[in-house]
Amino acid sequence: MASNEVPTWHGTTILTVRKDGIVAVGGDGQVSIGATIIKANAKKVRRLGKGDVIGGFAGATADAFTLFERLESKLEQYPGQLLRASVELAKDWRTDRYLRRLEAMMIVADANVSLVLTGTGDVLEPEMGVAGIGSGGNYALASARALVDGPLSAEEIVRKSLDIAADICVYTNRSVTVETLKS
Repeated sequence: MASNEVPTWHGTTILTVRKDGIVAVGGDGQVSIGATIIKANAKKVRRLGKGDVIGGFAGATADAFTLFERLESKLEQYPGQLLRASVELAKDWRTDRYLRRLEAMMIVADANVSLVLTGTGDVLEPEMGVAGIGSGGNYALASARALVDGPLSAEEIVRKSLDIAADICVYTNRSVTVETLKS
């Protein structure tokens, strides 16, 4: 890396699984700059609103907290309507000059719907109730899709899949946070 280049932030695997009336969202705790682990136990998954929404983020931490705050504001404006609140946030994210510069993705879920939110205005409901984002997201997603028809619970699938992602992705660790909600 040239001396004038800004180091690239890497890290995070966030995964959601919806199965048997339970939705689980989990994420690892590693934050890295380049090849250096800056923090190993960051909490990237948390409850939002009145505790009836779970959110997980991949990307720059300050940007993600800004998005969480904006989403919580939208949830206050549209209580019990995660899809509507997410669409309104996505509109703002695409059109607001400040928000457009944010570098993050989010997975959010409530009792009824799981969504992936991106800065390009995407509000996507995952196939099979499974979605992954972040540097290890595709590894965790593949693992979860393989496990979803088996006997494991949603939370067990998230934990196992994050563990598998940690075996493959150097930007994913085993310091895991998982939150669940009943559908």
